[in-house]
Amino acid sequence: MPDELFPIGRFARLCRLSVKQLRHYDDLGLLRPAHVDPGSGYRYYTRDQTRAALTIGLLRTLDVPLAAIADLLAGDEQTRQRVLSGERDRIDAQLRRQHAALRGVERLMREGLERRDISLSHEPALRVAVQRGSCTPEDIGRTYGDCVTRLLAAVDDVQGPPMGLYPLDLTPALEVAAAVPTQASPPGVDIETLPATPAAVIVHIGPFEELSLTYNAVLAWIHEHGHTPQGPVRETYLSDPATTESERFITRVAVPVTAM
Repeated sequence: MPDELFPIGRFARLCRLSVKQLRHYDDLGLLRPAHVDPGSGYRYYTRDQTRAALTIGLLRTLDVPLAAIADLLAGDEQTRQRVLSGERDRIDAQLRRQHAALRGVERLMREGLERRDISLSHEPALRVAVQRGSCTPEDIGRTYGDCVTRLLAAVDDVQGPPMGLYPLDLTPALEVAAAVPTQASPPGVDIETLPATPAAVIVHIGPFEELSLTYNAVLAWIHEHGHTPQGPVRETYLSDPATTESERFITRVAVPVTAM
């Protein structure tokens, strides 16, 4: 057996990880022990593996996916910088979302529910290219972002702002869709016609994280006026997030309703 080997329990203590975590990382191929006793199956690690173990531990506290950690540990310097840059962007975006949600809570506590301008509109039929994705409610924003990125890369003839199509009720597993108006039929992209429908329409100004307040207002209005809401809900994004501050995002929300 090589010298300077640490039993798994001692190595776990040194790196502030649990034995269970180290076993899991071994099973995933993320951090293999330097030696496994052929008789007992007991795992041993070297001091040189401390850096990798500490790196994994720190990244997991930031909720970095294990697949990204594997790429970082196995990759060259360029790969490591790419992974870290991507995670930095993800964390920055998460912090922005959390701050925006906190501001929404503060405003709600301070001002209560405000009256909003809502109207009943006739939404015309619209031919759109569609890209769908499945996710949990917590991942709606990321999933929509992935969908619209793929969609815009595939469709050249975009004839209006991008849209999001969402179910009326949020369930643990749901489907969202990015859509853009177009008369083209690019390969590999679904083409659909959104049917004409009456809809309750409201314009949301502010970060996406505060859209729940807008939905509360429009759904309450629908109930008060005796309508029945239908899905999917249609969001039209009238601002470019790349060039507009989140407080100035303009989102048109249209909730289809049954005809009066």
